[in-house]
Amino acid sequence: MIKALIIDLDNTVYPAKSIGEELFQPIISLMDEYKESLSTEDLDKAKQELTRTPFQKVADKFGFPEEFKKKGVEILKHRKYDKPFDAYPDYPTLAGLNIDKFLVTFGFVTLQNSKIDQLGVRGHFKKIYIVDPEETHETKKEVFQKIMDEFGYKPEELLAIGDDMESEIKAAKALGIPTYLFDAENRYQPGETDYYAKDYQLLKGLLKQ
Repeated sequence: MIKALIIDLDNTVYPAKSIGEELFQPIISLMDEYKESLSTEDLDKAKQELTRTPFQKVADKFGFPEEFKKKGVEILKHRKYDKPFDAYPDYPTLAGLNIDKFLVTFGFVTLQNSKIDQLGVRGHFKKIYIVDPEETHETKKEVFQKIMDEFGYKPEELLAIGDDMESEIKAAKALGIPTYLFDAENRYQPGETDYYAKDYQLLKGLLKQ
């Protein structure tokens, strides 16, 4: 029986691309200053990945120099998003479920907190964990284990919900926690996780089991 949900933020509660261009404009401009070592195609891919992959990982993946990463970190660690914006249309289905929910998100603390507040979802969660790589080496797997230790859940009593096979889904699988891949952007194929859906309607049935 599922007793609690562990939920990602970006591209799971809301579509990151809806605010991505505005939010990451300073980083996109900074990328253009360091574009000499990248092809136009790779530069475009790097810009697109900002909406679904932590900045530091994007910088490393595409081989940006350390100077670029330091400048980007300085920009983002103080950045806030200060305009209201919308969650996915089906998010109220998830929010309305009568079950404990934990939000686990990877990113800069100030920025992630500002998004949580502008979305108006803070009160939906029993506890919120923000994993900031500039402040800790903690992984999502370690946070998931912390939730089990702190609240006494067994792996099979949790359900991890997220959009990224290499992040929260991988972390949950390593701990034996069932996984729900929320794939609103059609990036994956069904069958790669325990449950796969483009919305949250499936959850209603799962929680009745």
